[in-house]
Amino acid sequence: MPDLSNGVVTKAAMRAAVLARRRALPAPVLADAAARVRESLSALVRRTPVGRVCAYVPVGAEPGGDALPAELASALPGDGSLLLPVLRPDLDLDWAVYAGPGSLVPAGRGLREPRGPRLGVDAVRSADLVVVPALAVDVEGIRLGRGGGSYDRVLARVRPDIPVVALLHDGELVPAVPAQPHDRRVSGVIAPTAGFVPLPTRRPLDERDGLTHH
Repeated sequence: MPDLSNGVVTKAAMRAAVLARRRALPAPVLADAAARVRESLSALVRRTPVGRVCAYVPVGAEPGGDALPAELASALPGDGSLLLPVLRPDLDLDWAVYAGPGSLVPAGRGLREPRGPRLGVDAVRSADLVVVPALAVDVEGIRLGRGGGSYDRVLARVRPDIPVVALLHDGELVPAVPAQPHDRRVSGVIAPTAGFVPLPTRRPLDERDGLTHH
């Protein structure tokens, strides 16, 4: 991970470093990390009063592995529902209900998406918990994504009282992430060794906060 102490490391440099580190993780390490993340997320869901969760299908070396939707759905109450994203041409995210592994179909950019009816981009407003991917998160809850802006739009729609949890590998909860005033904080992370780690209350950055992270 790049040294962030001088405050000038760019998001692009951080992304490159994290992705290279993830690609170097051996398959047994990835599998063990994925299982630990799924276990911690399922435990969080079971002890939290949730009816609807918005999450995603990890790809490649993303934390949680491809079994995450099935295990997450099994942790929900009987009347609960899991929504997964559907990437739109404008890179915004629509949502559809997860109905088991057989409901996922290949999509663009190597993704897998649910084949059910699309519920619209605002369906995330109905979630009681939102689980998002991240390459890194800092101790103030600033999230580093892949740069497409999809989850920036998603997080802008999430109700302010709803917890947002990012899934990480060990070492990806960092002192600082380069930020912009429009960035939204996540309220917690899950990593293989640490499990669930709560972070400061989620809120948009104001101009002063944004400047402290540049």
